[in-house]
Amino acid sequence: MKWIKVGKWEKALVFKNENYVRMVGEGTNWLSYGETAFIYNMAKPFVVMCELNILLKDENLAKAVQVIEVKDNEIALKYENGNFVSVLAPGRHVFWKGIVDYRFDIINLNATDLIAGIEKSVLMRKEVLPFVRVFSVDSFEKALLIIDGKFEKILEAGTYYFWKNATPVVVSKADMRQLQIEIAGQEILTKDKAALRVNFFAQYKIQSIMDALLENKDCEKQLYVLLQLALRAFIGSITLDELLDKKENASDFVTEAVKEKANQMGMFLIGCGIRDIILPGDVKEIMNQVLVAEKRAQANTIMRREETASTRSLLNTAKLMEDNEMLFKLKEMEYVEKIADKINNISVSGGSLIVDQLKQIFVPSK
Repeated sequence: MKWIKVGKWEKALVFKNENYVRMVGEGTNWLSYGETAFIYNMAKPFVVMCELNILLKDENLAKAVQVIEVKDNEIALKYENGNFVSVLAPGRHVFWKGIVDYRFDIINLNATDLIAGIEKSVLMRKEVLPFVRVFSVDSFEKALLIIDGKFEKILEAGTYYFWKNATPVVVSKADMRQLQIEIAGQEILTKDKAALRVNFFAQYKIQSIMDALLENKDCEKQLYVLLQLALRAFIGSITLDELLDKKENASDFVTEAVKEKANQMGMFLIGCGIRDIILPGDVKEIMNQVLVAEKRAQANTIMRREETASTRSLLNTAKLMEDNEMLFKLKEMEYVEKIADKINNISVSGGSLIVDQLKQIFVPSK
């Protein structure tokens, strides 16, 4: 005979010849010949020493423990005293009752619904994260939730959690801000067969995410092609000179051509226009020559207009001086004054003849 002492928060399992016999509690307990005991701290996990079903046949032991059964398609979130501790894998798990306040959330991993009722801080724990799919939708986005190939609903901005399983979950997002599409380096022939390259832009917004993503594939590529075709139709219907003079008309033409089809794809065309027109080298040289010729012609026209005005002014002045001798003398004196400004010294020779000539200039005849 021998005895063992079991503490207040302990239990002992007694075995004989490796067969479970009984469970004993607090106090001094005597063991018969061939019996051995394993003492358990009830604050620590229960360690199964033999087949669990055999142990649970003992009603006293069955009442002292809590058994958690986790199926193959499940996990269990284990909480101790209200705090998350670990994840329990499929199988049977045994815990002592009485000291630690255990709580277990059994999770069906085959569920396809959004995860609800579990704190995000728990979902982001390293123990749980391998079992979770996380999708984020930014504040400027909307998304379509598609589960197992079927549309479920539209997701607004936020973070969404799903359990990982064999069922595919797709979150297809769309940017709801104003967007811009560029059509660069388009080589197009005008009506008069002038080859040129055009850079075009358009601004748009997605109005209906259902039409844009669910009813159409690659809606942005489709919009690109629509804009490209409309631009080619516009430029191909006018000459190069008309394009250079009225390139702003491209916006109205393209908008009218594309607007309705864009709306059917869930997109609203805000505005568009030609950004650059790039001419080939030979055409650019010809255009420069034409520009120089036009400017020269304009300069010649202005010069001729000024010469005509100057001649007309001289003619009017001559007519006035012809009718008014005093005005003629004043004009003479004006020119003499101008000549005198250029002269520092005057040498007079010729006697009284020169004096008489000066008198004729400065003294009006009666």
